[in-house]
Formats: sequence, structure tokens, C-alpha cells
Amino acid sequence: MILSLLFMLIFFIFPGVFGAADANKMESISVMEGCSVTLHTDVTEVQRDDLILWTFQSKDRLIAELHKQVVYVYGKKESLRLEEKTGSLTIINIRREHSGLYELTAISHGTTTNKRFRVTVSDALEINVTHLPVPVISRDSSQCSSSSSSSSSQQNCSLLCSVVNVSGVTLSWYKGNSLLSSISVSDFSISLSLPLEVEYQDKNIYSCVINNPISNQTQHLDISKLCQTCSDSALCCGSTEAVIRLVISALVGVATVAAVIYDIRSLRVQ
Repeated sequence: MILSLLFMLIFFIFPGVFGAADANKMESISVMEGCSVTLHTDVTEVQRDDLILWTFQSKDRLIAELHKQVVYVYGKKESLRLEEKTGSLTIINIRREHSGLYELTAISHGTTTNKRFRVTVSDALEINVTHLPVPVISRDSSQCSSSSSSSSSQQNCSLLCSVVNVSGVTLSWYKGNSLLSSISVSDFSISLSLPLEVEYQDKNIYSCVINNPISNQTQHLDISKLCQTCSDSALCCGSTEAVIRLVISALVGVATVAAVIYDIRSLRVQ
């Protein structure tokens, strides 16, 4: 401990002795509370006479040290792990109090290397609030049978806007700047979906928006891509029904060819 403090004192007073270091370089790391994170030294293998020092928040708050290939941990030992081979620092079961500035000083053969890490710890709700998923717009295949059986419904295209793993959000359909419909969820939800029905030839601009008090995400609807006309039944229905129709058509074709061959053979026999 005394030796490491002596190294630090010499380094801070005479920084040029051990070579130049980029003190402005910083790596930002965001991690969810309860997970583990490793701050890497980028050293392949620490040599016996190398000195690895880790400080937290200030340069005089030493939390871990590797010298003569011996590991010393001065912070909370149940939360910190220092790798003997590389000198990388791992924070286990990270908590809010672990947020802050971590600084690495690596001294090897008269050369000093510095690295700084800004670690931000957030809980699951905060991460979910600030990182909203982009809504997904898809064709509602459950409406295929009804659209096939009703001539009036063949003029409409049924859509779904969906998001997963969200809480405290509102999902809305807009026609231009006008709100058409919306649905909200306060508790954590596995999935959230909102239907919309438009005409195949509709030229209006539609968009699906997910938002909370902090942020929002928008997905625009491409009617020409998702809503094909019902002249092509394979495009109107789901892929499973389309495959069934193709199989049936193929079987009918095979049966027709077989019947023709049978008739030809019958005529030759006569």
C-alpha cells in the first residue's frame, strides 16, 4: 500500500517521468442495476513488476491495486474483483452508489497509461423509459378470412401496430396530425397492440407513435407495401393460407394431367 502511494505521488508530481497520457480520454458505460460490468485495461498480460492502480471519484481514493502479481482490494470486497492476469476491474451486482468516475493508472517499464471510465447505473424502469422501442406495423392476418368472404371488407386493409416490453407508455395511431386511436399501459406489459383499418387506395399519411413523458418513437405506414389489393389472394392472406392454396392448386393440376393421360390411353386401347 505504501509503495503504491509512493508511485502515485511521484506520478502526480512528475507526470512526464513515466511518459505522456491522454487524461481527456473517457469511456462512458451504462449498466442496469444488479448486473456486472468489467472495466478493461487492454493489457494482454501484466508482468511481475507492473503496477495497476484503480481509483474511484478522486485520484486519492484507491479501491484496487495489482503489484508483484498480488491483488489488493480496498473497496467493498464483495462487489469488486481485480483480474490478476490483465488488471481489469469487475464490479459485481452493481448498485446506484457505484455510479461515478473510475480511473486506471498502469505503470510498466517506466511508461504510464491512463484510462477513465464514467459508469452510470440505472434501474430497469429508467432504462425502459428512456429507451423506447420503435413500433412495428404489420398486416393483421386474422382478418384474411373475413376480407375474403365479404366484398365490402375487401376494400379495407387491417393493420396492427405493436410494441413489446414496455411500461408507462401510450401507443397511438395518427392520420396526419390528427389522433385516430390510442391505448395506454401503466404496469409492465409483455406486448401492446393497436389495430387500424384503412382503404387499399388510401393516400393519407398514417403513423404509429409510442410515447411517455420523456421520449417517443414513430413508425410511418407504407400502405403500398403492406396493403396489396385482393386481386392476388396470396398477398391478401397470411403465408400459411397462401401455401395451402398453392398446394391445392398443384394437386388439382396433377389430377387434371392424370385424367388427360388416362383418357388418351383409353382411346388407344379402343
